[in-house]
Amino acid sequence: MADIHIHRAHTLGHDAALQLARDWQAQAEQDWGLRCAVQAQADGQHIDFERPGLKGKLRVSADAFELRITLGFLLSAYRGRIEAELQRRLDGWVGTA
Repeated sequence: MADIHIHRAHTLGHDAALQLARDWQAQAEQDWGLRCAVQAQADGQHIDFERPGLKGKLRVSADAFELRITLGFLLSAYRGRIEAELQRRLDGWVGTA
Protein backbone atom coordinates (compact mmCIF):
# COMPACT_ATOMS: atom_id res chain seq x y z
CA MET A 1 0.00 0.00 0.00
CA ALA A 2 1.13 3.56 -0.72
CA ASP A 3 0.01 6.89 0.66
CA ILE A 4 -0.24 10.20 -1.14
CA HIS A 5 -0.53 13.48 0.71
CA ILE A 6 -0.80 16.79 -1.14
CA HIS A 7 -1.48 20.18 0.43
CA ARG A 8 -2.06 23.34 -1.59
CA ALA A 9 -2.77 26.77 -0.14
CA HIS A 10 -5.10 28.97 -2.17
CA THR A 11 -6.59 32.45 -2.25
CA LEU A 12 -9.86 31.45 -3.91
CA GLY A 13 -12.03 32.08 -0.89
CA HIS A 14 -14.44 29.72 0.78
CA ASP A 15 -17.29 29.72 -1.76
CA ALA A 16 -15.07 29.26 -4.83
CA ALA A 17 -13.11 26.49 -3.12
CA LEU A 18 -16.32 24.65 -2.22
CA GLN A 19 -17.56 24.95 -5.81
CA LEU A 20 -14.31 23.46 -7.10
CA ALA A 21 -14.69 20.61 -4.62
CA ARG A 22 -18.26 19.96 -5.81
CA ASP A 23 -17.06 19.95 -9.42
CA TRP A 24 -14.24 17.55 -8.49
CA GLN A 25 -16.70 15.25 -6.71
CA ALA A 26 -19.03 15.09 -9.72
CA GLN A 27 -16.13 14.29 -12.05
CA ALA A 28 -14.66 11.72 -9.67
CA GLU A 29 -17.97 9.91 -9.35
CA GLN A 30 -18.66 9.95 -13.07
CA ASP A 31 -15.20 9.40 -14.56
CA TRP A 32 -13.43 7.31 -11.93
CA GLY A 33 -16.31 5.47 -10.25
CA LEU A 34 -15.54 6.87 -6.81
CA ARG A 35 -18.16 6.68 -4.10
CA CYS A 36 -18.12 10.03 -2.32
CA ALA A 37 -19.58 11.23 0.96
CA VAL A 38 -19.54 14.92 1.88
CA GLN A 39 -19.14 16.03 5.47
CA ALA A 40 -19.53 19.65 6.50
CA GLN A 41 -16.99 20.65 9.13
CA ALA A 42 -16.49 23.82 11.13
CA ASP A 43 -13.29 24.54 9.17
CA GLY A 44 -14.72 23.70 5.73
CA GLN A 45 -15.79 20.53 4.02
CA HIS A 46 -14.42 17.00 3.74
CA ILE A 47 -15.15 14.64 0.88
CA ASP A 48 -14.43 11.03 1.75
CA PHE A 49 -14.08 8.81 -1.31
CA GLU A 50 -13.33 5.21 -2.18
CA ARG A 51 -13.38 2.55 -4.82
CA PRO A 52 -11.71 -0.84 -4.95
CA GLY A 53 -7.99 -0.29 -4.47
CA LEU A 54 -8.22 3.33 -3.34
CA LYS A 55 -9.62 5.41 -0.51
CA GLY A 56 -9.05 8.95 0.60
CA LYS A 57 -10.24 12.35 1.72
CA LEU A 58 -10.27 15.81 0.17
CA ARG A 59 -10.35 18.54 2.81
CA VAL A 60 -11.44 21.96 1.59
CA SER A 61 -11.06 25.09 3.67
CA ALA A 62 -11.16 28.80 2.94
CA ASP A 63 -7.40 28.82 2.37
CA ALA A 64 -6.26 25.29 1.42
CA PHE A 65 -6.96 21.98 -0.29
CA GLU A 66 -5.58 18.86 1.36
CA LEU A 67 -5.75 15.51 -0.40
CA ARG A 68 -4.90 12.22 1.32
CA ILE A 69 -5.12 8.95 -0.56
CA THR A 70 -4.21 5.38 0.29
CA LEU A 71 -3.61 3.18 -2.73
CA GLY A 72 -4.09 -0.56 -2.58
CA PHE A 73 -1.46 -3.06 -3.70
CA LEU A 74 -2.18 -2.98 -7.43
CA LEU A 75 -2.46 0.81 -7.73
CA SER A 76 0.68 1.30 -5.61
CA ALA A 77 2.76 0.50 -8.68
CA TYR A 78 1.36 3.69 -10.29
CA ARG A 79 1.84 5.92 -7.24
CA GLY A 80 4.27 8.31 -8.95
CA ARG A 81 2.11 8.79 -12.00
CA ILE A 82 -1.07 9.22 -9.93
CA GLU A 83 0.58 11.70 -7.56
CA ALA A 84 2.04 13.76 -10.42
CA GLU A 85 -1.37 14.02 -12.10
CA LEU A 86 -3.09 15.00 -8.86
CA GLN A 87 -0.45 17.67 -8.17
CA ARG A 88 -0.87 19.04 -11.69
CA ARG A 89 -4.64 19.29 -11.24
CA LEU A 90 -4.45 20.90 -7.81
CA ASP A 91 -1.88 23.40 -9.09
CA GLY A 92 -4.29 24.24 -11.89
CA TRP A 93 -7.06 24.83 -9.37
CA VAL A 94 -5.01 27.26 -7.30
CA GLY A 95 -3.33 28.92 -10.27
CA THR A 96 0.26 27.85 -9.62
CA ALA A 97 0.67 25.84 -12.80
